Amino acid sequence: MDKVKAMQTFVRIVEANSFTRAAESLDLPRASLTATLQNLERYLGAQLLQRTTRRLSLTPEGERYYAHCSAILAAIDDAESDFLGEQAGRMQGRLRIDLPGALGRAIVLPRIGEFRQAYPALDLTISLGDRLVDLTAEGIDCALRVGDLPDSSLVARRIGLMRFVIAATPGYLTRRGVPATVDELAQHDAIVHFSGRTGRAFEWTLAGEETAEDVVRVAIHGGLAVNDAEANLLCALQGLGLAQLARYQVRTHVAQGALAVVLPALCPTPMPVSLLYPRGRIANPRLQAFATWLAGVFEADPDLRLAQD
Repeated sequence: MDKVKAMQTFVRIVEANSFTRAAESLDLPRASLTATLQNLERYLGAQLLQRTTRRLSLTPEGERYYAHCSAILAAIDDAESDFLGEQAGRMQGRLRIDLPGALGRAIVLPRIGEFRQAYPALDLTISLGDRLVDLTAEGIDCALRVGDLPDSSLVARRIGLMRFVIAATPGYLTRRGVPATVDELAQHDAIVHFSGRTGRAFEWTLAGEETAEDVVRVAIHGGLAVNDAEANLLCALQGLGLAQLARYQVRTHVAQGALAVVLPALCPTPMPVSLLYPRGRIANPRLQAFATWLAGVFEADPDLRLAQD
């Protein structure tokens, strides 16, 4: 029995809480995982998992063994990372990544060829969406997320800040007037962007460019609400109202005159952009390489980098 393979299989089953999902993430038949676990339990002389028709649970012996396996596998990844880092072109394996739809399509995917060129033998599986993903259950190595994050067992590495503007089409502003003060924003139609995960509308809060003091909350209203960043932009481009939009989304449209920024001296509160991954997983050289590359992508973008120019 290959003990390391058996440990990896056991850990994947525990993290996925399902033989079927673990088998899918490892690209192996479910029967192969069942046989591996049975052989491992027979070798150890202990039952590691309680199995029912609905769920899996660790036995006391399984909990201890899982903790040891996680530490051992992390140490193996750490030991290999220096050598694999020197041989990036030969780095192999699969990396599963989850990206927000708008940010992934506009910022990450247009440059993903650079990462593939640096690591041609590394297989990438990239999913796009804004739903709340269970990384361990779905076998995902890392996820890019925007906004404040709930407390969890995941590690969050902040790699950028998403900066915003309030904008509308010149046609809308001609019809309704250009707001000159924060108070005048309440007199306008606003396109409401709400979270698909929580159902709550994203607040509009404004502060001066030089200081974050005296932050003003803007009361917005409108007859149109969307739960997608790209939909928010598309509605704004149709002249349906003011919209709070990410700078990276609108810079081309502003340069071409399709959108105009209002109250440019006031800055909507930026949102952090973080890379999430399970605790202990960063020792994986594949994840280390991707995290370093992704941080560089954000650092190169003045509307997304951590430091303000």
